Amino acid sequence: MKIAICPGSFDPVTNGHLDVVRRAASLFDRVIVLVAVNSEKKGLFTVEERCDLLRRVTADLPNVTVDSDGGLLADYARRKGADAIVKGLRAMSDFEYEFQMALTNRKLNPAVETVFLTTTADYMYVSSSLVKEVARLGGDISPFVPASIIGDILKKVERTNEV
Repeated sequence: MKIAICPGSFDPVTNGHLDVVRRAASLFDRVIVLVAVNSEKKGLFTVEERCDLLRRVTADLPNVTVDSDGGLLADYARRKGADAIVKGLRAMSDFEYEFQMALTNRKLNPAVETVFLTTTADYMYVSSSLVKEVARLGGDISPFVPASIIGDILKKVERTNEV
């Protein structure tokens, strides 16, 4: 059984993220979407909320599960018996950072490969930061995120704007 991990902050999950997860699910027997916990970053959504959103938008993918972890990705991959780490690339600017991380993960865990999937052209410019900014300014986020979570994002942004 080939196991892949799709790590990210997913704050919030976008159609670009979902595109990469769906494609990974077609390539691997099992995919773990991992919400990486970064204690130095304050996200819009809590880790638990992000996991809930991801579970909802991947519910139709039987070989996909959602988890969270605050440790080293290489160690997590070892614990889960993962064969690959799948990373989505939007542009060349993503590649330099992701390449560095891939080499680091390979050094820490030689048993895991990093696989890069380029996002579909429709989502190359979409990021969680862009979604949050458009939502904060009252724009339409429907082209950028799954329809089932638009309400969650708008409510969260509205509450944050009130503070």
